[in-house]
Amino acid sequence: MATSEAEWLAALPRAIGAAQASWRFEGPRQAMVSLPSGHLLIGWEPLPERRIALLVMQRLLVRFRFEGVDEGQRLAFMKPFDLTLQRGGG
Repeated sequence: MATSEAEWLAALPRAIGAAQASWRFEGPRQAMVSLPSGHLLIGWEPLPERRIALLVMQRLLVRFRFEGVDEGQRLAFMKPFDLTLQRGGG
């Protein structure tokens, strides 16, 4: 994801809340999200920034691991989550 860790941490509660799920931090750079039939573990780590001419983008590697959650519930969670974190371009 093209974001800083500070921006990610500020947006994460809003993105999870948009999916109407409860969550908690599970340690540094990890969150556990409780879903109706299971849970989701989200982990992140900083990547080297990307430079394109004068543009500098901070980046994170974000991993999603669903456990005990069927495809329909994964999609129901990820759609509002992704829309909340989506950035516009121009």
